[in-house]
Amino acid sequence: MNTNYKILIMGASYGSLLGTKVALAGHTVRLVCLPAEAELINKEGARVRLPVKGREGLVEVDSRKLPGKLSAGGTEGTNPADYDLVVLAMQEPQYRSPGVRELLDAVAKAKVPCMSIMNMPPLPYVARIPGVNVEKCRPCYTDPTVWDRFDPKLMTLCSPDPQAFRPPEEKVNVLQVRLPTNFKAARFDSDAHTAILRKLEADIEAAGFDAGDGKIELPVKLKVHDSVFVPLAKWSMLLAGNYRCVQREGMRSIKDAVHTDIEASRSVYTWVMKLCMSLGAAEKDLVPFEKYANAALSLLTPSSAARALANGARDIERTDRLVQTIAAQKGMQSDLVDQTVVLVDGWLEANRRKAA
Repeated sequence: MNTNYKILIMGASYGSLLGTKVALAGHTVRLVCLPAEAELINKEGARVRLPVKGREGLVEVDSRKLPGKLSAGGTEGTNPADYDLVVLAMQEPQYRSPGVRELLDAVAKAKVPCMSIMNMPPLPYVARIPGVNVEKCRPCYTDPTVWDRFDPKLMTLCSPDPQAFRPPEEKVNVLQVRLPTNFKAARFDSDAHTAILRKLEADIEAAGFDAGDGKIELPVKLKVHDSVFVPLAKWSMLLAGNYRCVQREGMRSIKDAVHTDIEASRSVYTWVMKLCMSLGAAEKDLVPFEKYANAALSLLTPSSAARALANGARDIERTDRLVQTIAAQKGMQSDLVDQTVVLVDGWLEANRRKAA
């Protein structure tokens, strides 16, 4: 059966990575983004550059040359009910911005299954994790009310493991992949919605890319798991690496955050793993520290959260605070995590004062 799905992806920066993979697999993708981005993507395609094993340099995927159709537009006039799946690919604070908030509301009302590829799990997904008091997690979100209309059964989380960035010297339709790992999604509550993910997984797996000298296999696949805990594997990485890029006086690379004091990094990482296991995760759901530490060697710039703080952001995703809050519910505490939360709080307070 040849099913062509229509996928709405909110966010064109990181979203264009999953979007081009889905279009390569023959499905129809609509990216929701800013007018200047949309115009460029519709005119010149979304361009994703990624390293491929055994090949020199980067392979560029131009969305205009793929079997599926990829287009872009703003929030206006987008009807979520026209789509089979909605993907949330913006940073958590962006969902309260004008236009985006209303579209998110329409997604909830339309009862379309929704998959987040944010680092910060949407509140309705947190509600799917057994034994977590969701009410106590609300203060960790920029505006928790944007999630209030969602049915947790229609929300899933996909761990955004692949690392990608927009090269500053390039146009905004270019995304470069630094670490071409896989997207790991938890299943939906319903078998019918999970079947959509499994079909996308199979089609992405089967899709070859014509690199000009024959078909090649591109990295970055979608992997669907039955466990709701698999996407939480990212939490250890975020707390041992991404958020520890934030220093009192400035920012450091993820590589330095992890490797400057490897034992401190290991202790944070293991502590977060223990938290996930206390919630019900199996060890096989999570990623061993050595594997992460090895991957971090190639992450030579500060995390997006750290860069945002350095650039004056007044709100960022607070997975650090969320993990701290959920741990407290389990009677767990870590001095190193507490220090990180205090540092991030300090930067946000200073940025807000400057902006006031």
